[in-house]
Amino acid sequence: MKANELKKKYLEFFKSKGHAIIDSAPLIPEHDPTVLFTTAGMHPLIPFILGSSHPLGKRIANVQKCIRTQDIDEVGDDTHTTFFEMLGNWSFGDYFKKEAIEMSFEFLVVVLGLPLERLAFTCFKGDKDAPKDTESAAVWKSVGVAAERIVFLGKKDNWWGPTGATGPCGPDTEIFYWKDNEKKAPVKFDPDDSNWVEIWNDVFMQYDKQVDGSFKELKQKSVDTGLGVERVAMALQGKTNIFEIEVFKPLILEVEKVCGVKMNDQNKKSFRVIADHMKAATFILGDERGVVPSNVDQGYVLRRYIRRSIRHLRLICGGVEKVDVVPIAKKVIKMYDGEYPILRDKKEFILSELKKEQENFVRTLEKGLKMFEKMCSDKQISGVEAFLLFQSYGFPIEITQELAKERGIEVDVKGFEKEFSKHQELSRVGAEKKFKGGLSEASGQTAKLHTATHLLNEALRRVLKEDIKQRGSNITPERLRFDFNFERKLTDSELKAVEDEVNKQIKAKVEVIRQEMSREEALKVAHGEFGAKYPSHVSVYSIGDYSREICMGPHVANTSELGHFKIKKEQSSSAGVRRIKAILERQ
Repeated sequence: MKANELKKKYLEFFKSKGHAIIDSAPLIPEHDPTVLFTTAGMHPLIPFILGSSHPLGKRIANVQKCIRTQDIDEVGDDTHTTFFEMLGNWSFGDYFKKEAIEMSFEFLVVVLGLPLERLAFTCFKGDKDAPKDTESAAVWKSVGVAAERIVFLGKKDNWWGPTGATGPCGPDTEIFYWKDNEKKAPVKFDPDDSNWVEIWNDVFMQYDKQVDGSFKELKQKSVDTGLGVERVAMALQGKTNIFEIEVFKPLILEVEKVCGVKMNDQNKKSFRVIADHMKAATFILGDERGVVPSNVDQGYVLRRYIRRSIRHLRLICGGVEKVDVVPIAKKVIKMYDGEYPILRDKKEFILSELKKEQENFVRTLEKGLKMFEKMCSDKQISGVEAFLLFQSYGFPIEITQELAKERGIEVDVKGFEKEFSKHQELSRVGAEKKFKGGLSEASGQTAKLHTATHLLNEALRRVLKEDIKQRGSNITPERLRFDFNFERKLTDSELKAVEDEVNKQIKAKVEVIRQEMSREEALKVAHGEFGAKYPSHVSVYSIGDYSREICMGPHVANTSELGHFKIKKEQSSSAGVRRIKAILERQ
């Protein structure tokens, strides 16, 4: 069974179980300040796990595009990627452990036909914070799972969340598949055996971690599950690694075509890194809130993927003369534009940004590698040297670390960070957790800033022109960032007028009202984000008669809660798009 058929069967199955199907959220989150990318389907749904009502009901399912940067060092083995698709089903205060596990079992064993003798399961073993999850184990046994195939593990393995220091979390039960086609799965499950591959995770959101580290029972208990498309397709196709299935094989063949070299045991890691990273880079550039390569946040991760791909292409091709990532990105677009038409719509942008980044890096790559070789004579790369490679030759610190590891030498990363911080605020690159706080900790300030973006959006329309459209936004506990279509820099008087317009509504103490309505009805009476895909039923937030927007994010009840609105910066984001950064000051 191919990946596309698997996704179709999954959605059909959960629709038959009363789940509403929603579209994939963007890779770059809008409301979640704790992550750089959407790493799981649950991230855009956090408000509903915390208790808000979803306009489509208590049962939801989807296919979510995801990026996980913590797996980057594992890419090249048989099962790890940075970009992947996740099948997910959620219960917001509806069904819980028994029903979730029974549906997981039915889909895998009955619908997909995966043999039970090749499946194994883990459950939470309990600790001082929460009891042993004997309930989940009992449900697995009730559907026919042998006790020898159930293992209890600690928080490191069988506990999910919170995404930050605080927030919703709970025990999970994980499903593993025996991938070896030659050797029969052993009777007793050993989770340390690499032939057992995790394919599904059922998370039971029972607790809310507090600032003091304690765990409180959530009033609304929810289910959050995730099934990896690529790994399950691998199992269904009888393959032993995901790079042999149809979502990667064409990319491997394209790399062979670019370099004129076949993949073999010696170079397969490079082939796999390129296939994965170029897929990730293409999807980031082609995201609804797509960013360009830079030295901060998502842009840095994107740059890292592209430049790491270029370095591995150089290794395969034997030099930079044949290096070209553009044909590989074209193949990604062709493979996925049926499911994600935005890739086709943004094709020109994706390819032009890749070409620019490639030209910049290729220009300095050979010189940088020669400089690196000179530095290796000291058996350690100092922080100053690593920063020189970054600043003068465009080497992300991770590439320097990777090169050093290949030669068995160390890199003074702390020294590099010290040098880096002298020139600019150290970006939290490569890490998924951007802030120490958690979602519940930041939710109050996030709700205020999110409401302020609605006021800002309408103020821009009233001060500048009526056809202003939101082109993306990002909110952290400290500030809001708002992108909108406009051709020129705003004047000081225009910025002052926008500020005054927002603060006027704050001082007026306007009530914020939430309504649920059909997508069609909402689009007639409210503004939406440009290019966003909305489900059949949506939430519309009205700020008096001033603003009406389609939105799923958190909001305050009255504008009087916001404080004083202050624009800190206005700049270009991309051609025809401006960006405003603003804060809320206490009154």
